Amino acid sequence: MYFCRNCGSSYQTDDAVICVKCGCPKGQGNNFCPNCGKPVPQTSTVCLNCGVSLMPDANTNPNAKSKMAAGLLGIFLGSFGVHNFYLGYTTKAVIQLVCTIVGILLSCFGIGALIVFGISIWGLVEGIMILCGSIKVDGQGNPLKD
Repeated sequence: MYFCRNCGSSYQTDDAVICVKCGCPKGQGNNFCPNCGKPVPQTSTVCLNCGVSLMPDANTNPNAKSKMAAGLLGIFLGSFGVHNFYLGYTTKAVIQLVCTIVGILLSCFGIGALIVFGISIWGLVEGIMILCGSIKVDGQGNPLKD
C-alpha cells in the first residue's frame, strides 16, 4: 500500500496515478512518506520513521526526460538549441536558435560563420555535459533518467 506524499491518505490501488482525495499526482509532494504515510519535514530526504528515500527516482518518474536523448540532441542539433527545448530551458534554447539564424544570415559578411561555429561548440559541450552527468536535471528540476 502506498500513501500520498501531499495529504497522507492511502491510494486505492498500487497502480493509481493520482490521489483521489487531494488530486496530487503520485510521487509528488513531500509532506508525508509514500511508504508508511507518516508526516515528514519539508526538507527531509529520507523518512525518519521507515528510512525510505523521499527523493523522486528519475527512472520511475513518468515526466523524467532521457539523458541519452538530450545529450545526443545537444551534440548533433545543439546550435539550434533543440536539447534545451527538450529539457525545458526555453530561454537558453531561443538564444541559441536566434544566434544561429543571425549567424547564417550574416555568413556572407564572414562574421556569421564565426557565430554559428561558436554556438555549435556551445551545443556540443552541453551535450557532452549532459551525457557525463554534469547537467542532471531538466528545466523543472526533475532528474534526468538513464
